[in-house]
Amino acid sequence: MLLEAAWSGLYQVFLPYNLLVLSIGVFMGIIFGALPGLTATMGLALLVPFTFTMSPASGLIMLAGIYVGAMYGDSIPAILINTPGTPAAIATTFDGFPLSQKGMAQHALVGAAVASAFGSLMANMVLAFAAPPLAMASLAFGPPEYFWLGIFGLTIIASLSAESLTKGFLAGTVGLLLSAVGMAPIGGDVRLTFGFPELQAGISLIVALIGFFCLPEILISVIGQRRAAYTEKPVKPELKVVWEVTKILFRHPGLMLRSSFIGTLIGFAPGAGGNIASMVSYNEAKRWDKNPEEYGKGTVKGVAASEAANSAMAPGSLIPLLTLGIPGSPPAAVILGALMLHGMRPGADLFTTYADVTFAFIMGLLVAAFMVTLIGSFGSFVFARIINIPSRFLAPAIVFMTVLGSYAIRNNVLDVWIMFLFGIVGYVSRKLKFHPAPIVLGLILGPFIEEGLVQSMLAGQAAGGIIRYMVFRPISLVLISLCIVSGLWPLYANWKAQKSKAAEKEGKK
Repeated sequence: MLLEAAWSGLYQVFLPYNLLVLSIGVFMGIIFGALPGLTATMGLALLVPFTFTMSPASGLIMLAGIYVGAMYGDSIPAILINTPGTPAAIATTFDGFPLSQKGMAQHALVGAAVASAFGSLMANMVLAFAAPPLAMASLAFGPPEYFWLGIFGLTIIASLSAESLTKGFLAGTVGLLLSAVGMAPIGGDVRLTFGFPELQAGISLIVALIGFFCLPEILISVIGQRRAAYTEKPVKPELKVVWEVTKILFRHPGLMLRSSFIGTLIGFAPGAGGNIASMVSYNEAKRWDKNPEEYGKGTVKGVAASEAANSAMAPGSLIPLLTLGIPGSPPAAVILGALMLHGMRPGADLFTTYADVTFAFIMGLLVAAFMVTLIGSFGSFVFARIINIPSRFLAPAIVFMTVLGSYAIRNNVLDVWIMFLFGIVGYVSRKLKFHPAPIVLGLILGPFIEEGLVQSMLAGQAAGGIIRYMVFRPISLVLISLCIVSGLWPLYANWKAQKSKAAEKEGKK
């Protein structure tokens, strides 16, 4: 039954009109993902009205293309100019931009395209054949699980701050403080707004990303060092790079499968999102690699770990949506609206009464992944050459886009000033050897941790014991164990490195 429905959905996708709207959707998605501030959510929301005149299958196929395209598109500015197009691409900057600085931007772009397609394909297979049981598992996620998931995310700071753990946790604390700006999620208290009503909604994550990642790079390299070009080495795209990078990635199937699994798993936890998935995946890739010292200095494996996870998150977030009507991410919430507008209610009916439309949508996601591989791999010849433009032309254009992106999110001039302030803070912190990633990580995870903690305390009091409610739940116990392992791992890795150095010294004697 499932195979028949999947085959019927695939047939619908390859109808000429549907294939055309899917192609348009992927292309538009890449554009929305690549422009900081124009996220996948915004792209879907803006283009949903165009699907009203289409059949349900065609409309959903177009939205599938936009979603998948945006999950790849956000890697382009992350790699080329150190600015994540969406929060999900934060981890892509860690190795993508260093590769660009080495003149290997094409390697990073191709790696992102191949990994995005692989992650999307794996997650779509899970979506098509295992959605109902996994959706029931997503219902087990409550406030305690989100709290421990946030704490587990914070342990990533240890990996991001290998040079100085103290500086890493200080930066993470700053991020947590920034996440407290605005109205409290529970209680509604207004905090740290300093008299600015615009700050009651909190600090926009995109504004923080642009400020901490993009502007410091311009201030340091283009203005500070007066570089003629944005990168140290010019990029020379070659056809053989596509094949070379593909071979490198498929020599590491464990990395690709693990990253896809992490993305899918975090995707079906409602609300977690690709930003957490990519960070966790990057951390695990570095943890289990034989050469972890390569990460952060420019390796295709780091780009692949991030992109496979954030692309797998997209279909993963649709598992609770299609089966239970619970969006797993903001873009999934927009797709829920599109389903309702076409008269389709999430639940069993989608896989029975509307099975042909539902599987056309799922197969659209699948085919869109292949399109991303082609567009990303061969588009890398064009994308990679962008940073060969002289910095006197490119830097002003980037600054203009940062201002536009910061303003476009909430039509708020204060966001632009905050972005410039974060840019100066990021510049100073880079000079003091503070990595910006822990600050942004704290900003992302702060709301998860706060909401989870406060809700758990309230529910725990009603249940007769806060500790019992927060700790003695199956998923909570697993997450607590992961927190302990992840927190102690750097100590183990340091001990192991010292032991190997001592063995080398003994061998030389």
